[in-house]
Amino acid sequence: MTVEIARHWRLNSQRYSLIGEECPACHYKIFPPRDVCPHCAEEAGPEFHFSGNGTVFSHTTVHTPPEGFEAQSPYTVALVKLDEGPMITAQLTDVDNGAVEIGLPVEMVTRKLAEQGDEGLILYGYKFRPQMAMA
Repeated sequence: MTVEIARHWRLNSQRYSLIGEECPACHYKIFPPRDVCPHCAEEAGPEFHFSGNGTVFSHTTVHTPPEGFEAQSPYTVALVKLDEGPMITAQLTDVDNGAVEIGLPVEMVTRKLAEQGDEGLILYGYKFRPQMAMA
Protein backbone atom coordinates (compact mmCIF):
# COMPACT_ATOMS: atom_id res chain seq x y z
CA MET A 1 0.00 0.00 0.00
CA THR A 2 2.88 2.42 0.74
CA VAL A 3 4.04 2.18 -2.89
CA GLU A 4 0.54 3.12 -4.09
CA ILE A 5 0.41 6.15 -1.79
CA ALA A 6 3.82 7.37 -2.95
CA ARG A 7 2.89 6.95 -6.63
CA HIS A 8 -0.31 8.96 -6.20
CA TRP A 9 1.51 11.64 -4.20
CA ARG A 10 3.93 12.20 -7.13
CA LEU A 11 0.98 12.82 -9.48
CA ASN A 12 -0.70 15.45 -7.27
CA SER A 13 0.40 18.47 -9.34
CA GLN A 14 -1.08 16.97 -12.50
CA ARG A 15 -4.27 15.75 -10.85
CA TYR A 16 -5.07 18.78 -8.71
CA SER A 17 -3.70 21.75 -10.61
CA LEU A 18 -3.27 20.75 -14.26
CA ILE A 19 0.45 21.48 -14.19
CA GLY A 20 2.20 20.61 -17.42
CA GLU A 21 5.08 22.09 -19.36
CA GLU A 22 5.78 24.66 -22.05
CA CYS A 23 8.34 23.80 -24.71
CA PRO A 24 11.11 26.43 -24.65
CA ALA A 25 11.77 25.90 -28.38
CA CYS A 26 8.26 26.14 -29.93
CA HIS A 27 6.17 27.28 -26.89
CA TYR A 28 3.78 24.32 -27.34
CA LYS A 29 1.85 23.64 -24.12
CA ILE A 30 2.23 20.03 -22.97
CA PHE A 31 -0.05 17.98 -20.72
CA PRO A 32 0.75 15.69 -19.07
CA PRO A 33 4.43 16.61 -18.67
CA ARG A 34 6.94 14.55 -20.65
CA ASP A 35 10.63 14.59 -21.50
CA VAL A 36 10.27 15.54 -25.17
CA CYS A 37 7.91 18.02 -26.85
CA PRO A 38 5.44 16.07 -29.03
CA HIS A 39 5.25 19.03 -31.42
CA CYS A 40 8.91 19.73 -32.24
CA ALA A 41 10.82 16.85 -30.53
CA GLU A 42 13.00 19.23 -28.48
CA GLU A 43 13.53 18.79 -24.75
CA ALA A 44 10.38 19.75 -22.83
CA GLY A 45 10.07 22.12 -19.87
CA PRO A 46 9.65 24.48 -17.90
CA GLU A 47 6.57 23.96 -15.73
CA PHE A 48 3.33 25.52 -17.03
CA HIS A 49 0.13 26.09 -15.02
CA PHE A 50 -2.98 25.61 -17.12
CA SER A 51 -6.03 27.79 -16.39
CA GLY A 52 -8.35 24.77 -16.20
CA ASN A 53 -10.76 26.33 -18.71
CA GLY A 54 -11.71 24.72 -21.98
CA THR A 55 -14.52 23.46 -24.20
CA VAL A 56 -16.03 20.06 -24.87
CA PHE A 57 -14.57 18.79 -28.15
CA SER A 58 -16.32 15.40 -28.05
CA HIS A 59 -18.17 13.30 -25.46
CA THR A 60 -19.83 10.00 -24.71
CA THR A 61 -21.94 8.61 -21.89
CA VAL A 62 -20.69 5.44 -20.22
CA HIS A 63 -23.51 3.05 -19.31
CA THR A 64 -21.38 -0.07 -18.74
CA PRO A 65 -18.43 1.15 -16.64
CA PRO A 66 -15.21 -0.64 -15.84
CA GLU A 67 -14.82 -2.36 -12.47
CA GLY A 68 -14.76 0.10 -9.61
CA PHE A 69 -16.87 2.76 -11.34
CA GLU A 70 -20.26 1.01 -11.25
CA ALA A 71 -21.68 3.41 -8.63
CA GLN A 72 -21.03 6.41 -10.90
CA SER A 73 -22.85 4.96 -13.94
CA PRO A 74 -24.11 6.43 -16.15
CA TYR A 75 -21.50 9.18 -16.47
CA THR A 76 -20.17 11.34 -19.28
CA VAL A 77 -16.55 11.38 -20.40
CA ALA A 78 -15.38 14.21 -22.63
CA LEU A 79 -12.41 15.16 -24.73
CA VAL A 80 -11.77 18.69 -23.45
CA LYS A 81 -9.76 21.18 -25.48
CA LEU A 82 -8.02 23.40 -22.95
CA ASP A 83 -7.86 27.14 -23.71
CA GLU A 84 -4.07 26.81 -23.94
CA GLY A 85 -4.27 24.09 -26.61
CA PRO A 86 -3.87 20.51 -25.34
CA MET A 87 -6.80 18.11 -25.34
CA ILE A 88 -7.38 15.87 -22.35
CA THR A 89 -9.93 13.19 -21.52
CA ALA A 90 -11.89 13.68 -18.32
CA GLN A 91 -15.16 12.83 -16.66
CA LEU A 92 -17.78 15.58 -16.55
CA THR A 93 -19.54 16.38 -13.30
CA ASP A 94 -22.30 18.68 -12.05
CA VAL A 95 -24.19 18.35 -15.35
CA ASP A 96 -27.04 16.22 -16.67
CA ASN A 97 -25.61 13.72 -19.17
CA GLY A 98 -28.23 14.75 -21.74
CA ALA A 99 -27.27 18.44 -21.46
CA VAL A 100 -23.68 18.02 -22.67
CA GLU A 101 -22.97 19.50 -26.11
CA ILE A 102 -19.88 19.98 -28.24
CA GLY A 103 -18.56 23.48 -27.59
CA LEU A 104 -19.83 23.59 -23.97
CA PRO A 105 -17.47 25.83 -21.95
CA VAL A 106 -16.09 23.87 -18.97
CA GLU A 107 -13.77 24.41 -16.03
CA MET A 108 -11.61 22.01 -14.05
CA VAL A 109 -12.68 20.99 -10.55
CA THR A 110 -11.16 18.54 -8.08
CA ARG A 111 -13.37 15.58 -7.26
CA LYS A 112 -13.18 12.08 -5.84
CA LEU A 113 -12.15 9.62 -8.56
CA ALA A 114 -12.10 6.29 -6.75
CA GLU A 115 -11.27 4.34 -3.60
CA GLN A 116 -8.53 1.72 -3.61
CA GLY A 117 -7.44 -1.09 -1.34
CA ASP A 118 -8.70 -2.43 1.93
CA GLU A 119 -7.55 0.73 3.70
CA GLY A 120 -9.88 2.84 1.53
CA LEU A 121 -7.28 5.10 -0.10
CA ILE A 122 -9.37 7.86 -1.68
CA LEU A 123 -8.04 9.16 -4.99
CA TYR A 124 -8.89 12.70 -6.01
CA GLY A 125 -8.24 14.28 -9.36
CA TYR A 126 -9.56 16.57 -12.03
CA LYS A 127 -12.97 16.45 -13.62
CA PHE A 128 -14.70 19.19 -15.56
CA ARG A 129 -18.02 20.93 -15.04
CA PRO A 130 -19.87 23.60 -17.03
CA GLN A 131 -18.31 27.00 -16.39
CA MET A 132 -20.05 28.93 -13.67
CA ALA A 133 -21.66 32.21 -14.79
CA MET A 134 -19.64 35.26 -13.84
CA ALA A 135 -21.59 37.66 -11.59
